[in-house]
Amino acid sequence: MTQTPIPHSSNGFAAFNPGAPLKPFNYHLPELKPFEILVEISHCGLCHTDLYMIDNSWKRSTYPLVPGHEIVGKVIKLGTLATKEINDRVGIGWIHSACFHCPECASHQTNICLNKTPTYSQGRYGGFATHIIADSRFSFSVPANLDSAHAAPLLCAGSTVYAPLARYKMKHVAIIGIGGLGHLAIQFAKALGCEVSALSHSPSKKQDAFQLGSDHFYTFQNPPKTLSFDFILCTVDADLNWDQTLTFLKPNGRLCFVSRPPNGIHFDPMNLVSTQRTICGSNNASIQEMEDMLAFAAANNIRPWIEEMPLSEINQAIDKLKKNEAHYRIVLKI
Repeated sequence: MTQTPIPHSSNGFAAFNPGAPLKPFNYHLPELKPFEILVEISHCGLCHTDLYMIDNSWKRSTYPLVPGHEIVGKVIKLGTLATKEINDRVGIGWIHSACFHCPECASHQTNICLNKTPTYSQGRYGGFATHIIADSRFSFSVPANLDSAHAAPLLCAGSTVYAPLARYKMKHVAIIGIGGLGHLAIQFAKALGCEVSALSHSPSKKQDAFQLGSDHFYTFQNPPKTLSFDFILCTVDADLNWDQTLTFLKPNGRLCFVSRPPNGIHFDPMNLVSTQRTICGSNNASIQEMEDMLAFAAANNIRPWIEEMPLSEINQAIDKLKKNEAHYRIVLKI
């Protein structure tokens, strides 16, 4: 097999100021650290998190900023301690690396390591580019029957919703939001054996919800009866009536956020105390959860609904996502 030439630089698209359109950007690739690998990127998903980072909505972006964290590509160079092989096809998500020595890492919860680092920003560049340097320990083998374009959104959207669904193992599950995350959450929940309901603000999502595998469909204007669900997964960054939402849960039910409502969560504590309901959050996925998710998606034919666009059209893709016109995930072909 012919060895892929090793480049000394990467060509990508970067934001140079908060909210600015992305522009072409060429940057030097430094020498690999022991656990690192150099990956030639073929596909990268576009996520709302990329928009927040471009706009510096979370006040932690550094510029020039090359976004992209739903990455699939081929390994072309290895660090001295890398755990992958040349020509391996790998996926890379939001987490670049973790410390591997804190209590959370010791208990295999690398996704909540307080010292973890993101795939881009803080001196690193992401997947809207031809190449990326990644930590091999957070680079995941992509099953052979997952094509790269469909695998890409699983590295963030898929892992984010799979992890809490698999972790809590509830029977009657509701998914709030049928979008980039929610449309995958419905598929995962159904494949995990749950009775699945979709909750949306839009009646127009009903047909999609059933096609994705939902057993029931509700809107907040036409809600379910109270005490319907063991588990509600919120996938939308929206301000909802949280007291109403809590009343959909059975006693000991759990409302889990993988999203960040912009104005916080406001509720009457009695809606927790009286029935021992719980509110929690879930952050990305651990190494093991990511590996399990990819294997589960491959085995159960779980695929995101995607639209492919060339990297050269990145700004058009961003505009489309901002207008909620993505149905349901845009994947950039590098």
